[in-house]
Amino acid sequence: MNLIKSKKNLVLIGMMGSGKTHLGANLAKKLEYKFYDTDHLIENQTNLKISKIFSDFGEKYFRDLEEKITLDVLRKKNSVISLGGGGYLNHEIRKFIKLSCFTVWLKWDSKTLIDRVKRNKNRPIICNMKNLEIKKLIERRAKIYAQSNIKINCEGKSKKNIINRIIELYEKL
Repeated sequence: MNLIKSKKNLVLIGMMGSGKTHLGANLAKKLEYKFYDTDHLIENQTNLKISKIFSDFGEKYFRDLEEKITLDVLRKKNSVISLGGGGYLNHEIRKFIKLSCFTVWLKWDSKTLIDRVKRNKNRPIICNMKNLEIKKLIERRAKIYAQSNIKINCEGKSKKNIINRIIELYEKL
């Protein structure tokens, strides 16, 4: 697929466990774009896992680092960018994205997300939360994620269908 380059960067947002990294890497490949995952960039730059950054330095330190690294990567061209689950909650990041990027919210049912994140012990925000607390977190974040350009209801759809739908909508830009 050879798209005209110079379109806005495509930014995937959503809860942890929504598939932003996997879908983003595949989207970038199909679009012949570069792929960036902000959580991976943070880990690579610090040589620490995000859970270690949270435990050793706290959430504020992580969020400041996330803002700086995310704003840097958003300035690149011809990119698909996977934002960490909390990245879009940051006002500066969200403001920059709204002005210069195309955002896709990968939306899943709470039950699906809870099942997925409970299997992964590297999720510092939710590792000690009960299911009801996670559900409330999902609901709070959904209000911000809803500001995206488009929402893809992913429940019951194959990865291929999700990717093709995103590309279809992105090409209409």
